Amino acid sequence: MRWVLVFAAACGSSSAPVDDGPHGTSCTPIPDDEIGDGTYYNADGTGNCSFDASPSDLLVAAMNAPDYNNAAWCGACLEVTGPMGVVTVRVVDSCPGCMHGDLDLSPQAFQQIAPLSAGRVSIMWHEVECNVSGPIEYHFKDGSNPYWTAIQIRNHRWPIAKVEAMVGGAYQSIGRVDYNYFVQTSGLGNGPYQLRVTDTRGHVVEDTGVQLGNNVTRTGTQQLAARN
Repeated sequence: MRWVLVFAAACGSSSAPVDDGPHGTSCTPIPDDEIGDGTYYNADGTGNCSFDASPSDLLVAAMNAPDYNNAAWCGACLEVTGPMGVVTVRVVDSCPGCMHGDLDLSPQAFQQIAPLSAGRVSIMWHEVECNVSGPIEYHFKDGSNPYWTAIQIRNHRWPIAKVEAMVGGAYQSIGRVDYNYFVQTSGLGNGPYQLRVTDTRGHVVEDTGVQLGNNVTRTGTQQLAARN
């Protein structure tokens, strides 16, 4: 069994990111290999994770419904092994008809592990660090305002477990929704905001002076730490 230290708490083995809730401490172990079926769909980078289309990066996948877990896997990178090889993909969508362990890949990803004519093949996969550069990004959903504020984290190495905002001198957790935004339904005020982001490895970044926006992306000042 493998263990990872998160906020000085050892966690047991698990196959999916875990968020202990809006006010809990995230504690997630390094996942074991998962086994399932691999299929493919006409992916363009968009999907239930609410990311933009990524025509220059189509090595993407949809996560099976049991593991999708309220968008916990969105933005995660997975190393997928199939009959003909290995490919690394980024999770951008959910697959309602997929069973636990299954992944629905883009054709570009599928053809790196099997011929497209196969349609469905046995796969094994596990989470890996995303190859990103530069700081994390804060994307404010269209319609965000001082009274309803929705923030998505982009360009991150590991899955995001928690987003908090400084409110009244203390950090307050922001709840996550199924379409991969952290939404404060009563709003966070006019800003600028002080935000704290925690990934599933327990790495933390804090940014101050994050300006509110409507369908805009704000670049942070730092990136979540690399592999422990």
